Amino acid sequence: MELSVVIPSYNEEESLPHLLEWIASVVGKEGLEYEVIIVDDGSSDGSWNVIQNLVATYPGVVKGVKFRRNYGKSAALNVGFQRAKGDVVITMDADLQDSPDEIPELVRMIRDEKYDMVSGWKKVRHDPLSKTIPSKLFNSVTRYISGIKLHDFNCGLKAYNVEVVKTIEVYGEMHRYIPLLAKEAGFYRIGEKVVTHYERKYGVSKFGIERTIKGFLDLLSVSFMGKFGKRPMHLFGGLGTLMFFFGLLSAMWLGGKKLWYVYNGLTMTMLTNTPHFYLALTCMILGTQLFLAGFLAELVTRNAPDRNNYLIKSEIGIES
Repeated sequence: MELSVVIPSYNEEESLPHLLEWIASVVGKEGLEYEVIIVDDGSSDGSWNVIQNLVATYPGVVKGVKFRRNYGKSAALNVGFQRAKGDVVITMDADLQDSPDEIPELVRMIRDEKYDMVSGWKKVRHDPLSKTIPSKLFNSVTRYISGIKLHDFNCGLKAYNVEVVKTIEVYGEMHRYIPLLAKEAGFYRIGEKVVTHYERKYGVSKFGIERTIKGFLDLLSVSFMGKFGKRPMHLFGGLGTLMFFFGLLSAMWLGGKKLWYVYNGLTMTMLTNTPHFYLALTCMILGTQLFLAGFLAELVTRNAPDRNNYLIKSEIGIES
């Protein structure tokens, strides 16, 4: 199989037939052997009936998966990735805002230019300001934290080498950070392509302003897991040690100051009447707690069944 197209769908019964016809027209001209996997994310409209009709219309090409309830885009993508058989995997949204005309060039970039993944960049967007402004802020922060020079992390139109989608796990709301997940898994050839973005033709957007807040929380989560997921002591232990010694040095300075005043017969306010004493004590307590938290997290990590699961790209000269 040369190409798999994974389409997460939620209440897009009007768009799906047009999208499949468009994909078939574009891919047919290229002569590619392909499949289309539509994951119905618990739609409440007639999407599943439409998908069943599409499976009958495009036998052996269209495949459908239906969730019992709405789990979210990440879950739909992960299930689609598990079932994809193509050497190149392309994802796109079902709302007709992503253009299948981009498929040939995306496939070429993966095949010929040897990119691990290529992310679309909706340079000209046909969305309201309530979506575009938070998106620009979100992308700027993500670009800074991740170090990946992409303009549009959340574009639904992406292309992957199949090895990428079989290696990473997309869960929760992590579909926004697939480039970061790929990078953490050792896939560094991440490219970008300007893609055409169309106005929504049917239905309404399924995303609200709350996704921006969730997005930043997810960014912190995936960044933490990538850097400290297998070595939590490096973070908690380091912060704990730093805070403890800051508190200890502060307490020693206060104690030394008190002794100097006493030795010279000078009057000094009681240490327990100064805020500095309690700040030093608080730092020592918090430092100890952070260190213990890191120690406990390290124990949990070392007893995890996948603690030594490393991503091996290839082997040579190894006999089983």
